[in-house]
Amino acid sequence: MITKATSGVIISVETEYQTEYSNPENMHYMFAYRITIENTSSHTIQLVNRHWDIFDSIGENKTVDGEGVVGTQPVLAPGESHQYVSGCNLKSEIGYMQGFYTMKREIDDYYFQVDIPRFNLIASFKLN
Repeated sequence: MITKATSGVIISVETEYQTEYSNPENMHYMFAYRITIENTSSHTIQLVNRHWDIFDSIGENKTVDGEGVVGTQPVLAPGESHQYVSGCNLKSEIGYMQGFYTMKREIDDYYFQVDIPRFNLIASFKLN
């Protein structure tokens, strides 16, 4: 698990190669990632937007921006957490993702960024 704290928000990431959804013969490698967002600040916050930089070892890089995560913009009171699972497909067996969430503090509509730590996407057969 990879973890990083920014401005009172802790982001933890776990990844898993999805053998059953991958097709290496067609350069299709599927990865799942589980992200836990913990609000350790003293304010209620809302996740508004996400930004991803996705690196594929064959040199194809992508940037993804969008509202919320998996169709929701969770609101987290102090001490609360939100967890979700999503996926990423690559054309090679090795890559990584990193990025940030744009959060809003509810009390004063102050917007700030929370770093998502870089995490590797590596097909399990490459780890041997």
